Amino acid sequence: MEIEDLQTFVEVADAGGVSPAARRLGVSKSIVSRRLVRLEADLGIQLLARTTRGAALTEAGTVFREHAARICTEMDIARETILPAGDLRGLLRIAAPLTFGPTHLAPVLAELALRHPLLHVHTRYTDRFVDIVAEGFDCAIRVGYLSDSNLIARRVAPLHGKLVASPDYVRVHGAPETPEQLLAHQALMQGTESWRFTDGDRTITVHPQGRFKADNGVALAAAAVAGLGIAVLPDFLVEEHLASGALVAVMTNYPAPAGGIHVVRPPGQHPARKIRVLTELLIAHFR
Repeated sequence: MEIEDLQTFVEVADAGGVSPAARRLGVSKSIVSRRLVRLEADLGIQLLARTTRGAALTEAGTVFREHAARICTEMDIARETILPAGDLRGLLRIAAPLTFGPTHLAPVLAELALRHPLLHVHTRYTDRFVDIVAEGFDCAIRVGYLSDSNLIARRVAPLHGKLVASPDYVRVHGAPETPEQLLAHQALMQGTESWRFTDGDRTITVHPQGRFKADNGVALAAAAVAGLGIAVLPDFLVEEHLASGALVAVMTNYPAPAGGIHVVRPPGQHPARKIRVLTELLIAHFR
């Protein structure tokens, strides 16, 4: 039984299909299918039921997946033990935010590739939510507040933000002084998210409303400068606007709780060393 067949099976089981597993492994779909057929032939049992939406584990496949994952993890640990300390190879697929990534994360990813010439670093920059398991990513770098999930997260740095508006908006509509007063204002949001603020040890959650929405922080900052409403934005997006007077901070007695910069990865007991090295580089960069 080939270890690469076991690894391929685990990837297909976790990703839910041959196509995302092939992207994750950096091989063709035909190779993935060939490995699965070979593994099932070796075992003499069907592990996956192919469907129009991908692949689902059979009862036997569910049991075998746990053992296969454990074997693959032990093999990864053994390989990392005997490889030279600085030697990373293979493919690292990363999902990163478009608003923050090219300006703040790209230099770190370039440094990673420079230090490890045998490592292929592929990054997709997008502000949409990426399902890293289904889409075959090794990890994602996410900023702000993390939603509940079964992913494993490591915070690498804090991220602070402010509630801001343009002077013209404040002149016409006034500035809220409490979170409850925000409900009477136009909020600039990504979707239907909640906003949180701190009052001493207490956290206050509000559900603002607004007619202007965008899935990009730069676009929301531009809307705030134009006087369309009030936005909660990270400091790196508003520092220049605050310095120029294009934006002013409002409701400063109720600051937004600090978010963070996080590396998230699929569940598993032992993260790949390439993810650990990336995480350490990010921690050192943002220290």
